[in-house]
Amino acid sequence: QVQFVESGGGLVQSGGSLRLSCAVSGFSFSSSDMSWYRQAPGKERELVGGISGDGYGRNWADSVKGRFTFSRDDTKNIFYLDMNNLQPEDTAVYYCNAGYWSPKFDAWGPGTQVTVSS
Repeated sequence: QVQFVESGGGLVQSGGSLRLSCAVSGFSFSSSDMSWYRQAPGKERELVGGISGDGYGRNWADSVKGRFTFSRDDTKNIFYLDMNNLQPEDTAVYYCNAGYWSPKFDAWGPGTQVTVSS
């Protein structure tokens, strides 16, 4: 059974930083492309960015380029999102899934709330 459990969200001031974690189980994480998504109130879920299974390929939404980075620990099946210089428009619930440009699985985790105050 595919499972994603996101954590690390919180309330931060504009310009601050957070690290989100995504614990994964139920599929072969180490060879899988992975991606982060976010959904702001009243908006559709959108792709934040993705990383290839070999770690060499990355894509980011224009809105987060230069501020967000990805990393992965294949020994622990954890996928990370490091967010710097956070802005109020980054306020959303953040989710992870497998896949590079789009989610591979229908299953979603509970997400983790990020709130950025101005």
